[in-house]
Amino acid sequence: MKHGKHSVRVKMIVLTFAAIFGTVALCVALNNSLLVKYYEKSKQKTLGTVYEEIDRLMTTLSAGSMSADGTNDENEADVLSEEQQLELDILCTKSNVTAVIGENLSRVTNPRDMIKYYFGSRGEKDQDAGVIMDLIGDYYFPGFGQKVERKELELATEDYSIFSLYDSRMKSKYIELVGFLRNGDIILMRSNVESMQESVTVANKFLIYAGLTSAFVISVIMLFVGRRFTRPILKLAELSKEMSELNFDVKYEAESKDEFDTLGKSMNVLSEKLERTISELKSANNELQVDIERKTRAEEVRKEFLSNVTHELKTPIALIQGYAEGLKDNINESPEEREFYCDVIIDEAAKMNTLVKKLLTLNQLEYGTAPLEFARFDLTAVIRAVLDSTEILAAQKEVSVSFSETEPVYVWADEYMVEEVLTNYISNAFHHADGEKRIEVNVVMNGDRVRISVFNTGAQIPEEDIDNIWIKFYKVDKARTREYGGSGIGLSIVKAIMEAHNRSYGVKNHASGVEFWFELDHSAESQN
Repeated sequence: MKHGKHSVRVKMIVLTFAAIFGTVALCVALNNSLLVKYYEKSKQKTLGTVYEEIDRLMTTLSAGSMSADGTNDENEADVLSEEQQLELDILCTKSNVTAVIGENLSRVTNPRDMIKYYFGSRGEKDQDAGVIMDLIGDYYFPGFGQKVERKELELATEDYSIFSLYDSRMKSKYIELVGFLRNGDIILMRSNVESMQESVTVANKFLIYAGLTSAFVISVIMLFVGRRFTRPILKLAELSKEMSELNFDVKYEAESKDEFDTLGKSMNVLSEKLERTISELKSANNELQVDIERKTRAEEVRKEFLSNVTHELKTPIALIQGYAEGLKDNINESPEEREFYCDVIIDEAAKMNTLVKKLLTLNQLEYGTAPLEFARFDLTAVIRAVLDSTEILAAQKEVSVSFSETEPVYVWADEYMVEEVLTNYISNAFHHADGEKRIEVNVVMNGDRVRISVFNTGAQIPEEDIDNIWIKFYKVDKARTREYGGSGIGLSIVKAIMEAHNRSYGVKNHASGVEFWFELDHSAESQN
């Protein structure tokens, strides 16, 4: 994957640069605006600290020089030892402070004679005498020092005052402390703050150079570190791409136990759930499609059913209406003709009645409103009863019927429904028997099943029609069916009855005719 301007690595480097440069710029701005003032405040505190240390030491010396009668011994005046002078000199040097201790003002008239100690300078006291006198004289001998411009008072206490001023002779800015020690000596401390501005400039340059160097070094580091951070991101992006293309076989392999690992595991779980959800959606969609097709088919069947019922009822209704009108208009004068008219009306009404009953029976079977009443009965006896009722029809059509079973064969089923199936099969065989005009009814035992078959000689059923003959109102030979008054419902009733029993049924062509068959349970244990 290419690393463009919008990649995380580039953004990390750019943000790092921005953070470093922003930090440097902020530091430079703070240095310029606040550092000098902060330094001045800090230096004021330093002057106060050095003052306290000098005052403590000088007060101790003064106390030690008191005579036995309580008066100060001038011969043993508060004189600092070399070690003490060195200690104060180091303190002032480290603090960048020049300190001058002068004699008590009551003891001197000329400020050049008042200097007792001078700390913080490696030069001789006489070489700096003029400067010191100007400094002290400007405070305590008005008009003596003319080269110091006092700017403003910064701090005032009972013992000393601190001023910020500009020395026109030295062309520098100073912080000065002027006050009195507890032994009465005068003290002046000075610290140069002019060099602080130069230090700020140097510090700013250093910050800029350090920032540039840090930015370069960190950028190099980020190139390598960024690759480590972006590698799992790229893997997660590739995983999401595969998921968007519905490829759920790709999984995230964890490399470290961090947030990326947690995210990768979550995406793996998401991938599995998406795969399962999409599978469920596909299954639901397929079922929905099947339901839509079934509904469409049901609507077509309903329309076809209404059309077929209308067609089937149209002829007998027309005949009944025509013959009834003939009777009313006395078209026929002889009793024989009137009786014929009445027979036709009765016959057609009987056909309509039979059709309606079959439709009601089929409707009840298909919608499960006709519950089956299972019982154990003799199948042989039922077959004999059906065949006995067709003896007249067999004689009329000159059809020979054979059924060789004589022993009782007991089955578990709804006896009335089984009789309906047999009646439809045998009636259908009589209407289509041809050639030798022979019908054979057979019962074959097959374990826990009994197969009943009805064979008739005659024409075979075309292969393309075999699956359709079970559909309501479907007629292979419409002319022949109309000839014997068939409605095309009988085999639909057979289908509904056998499916209600949850048992097999079917038809098979033979060289000399057609065989219809169905199966029943021989024992109660074989029922599902």
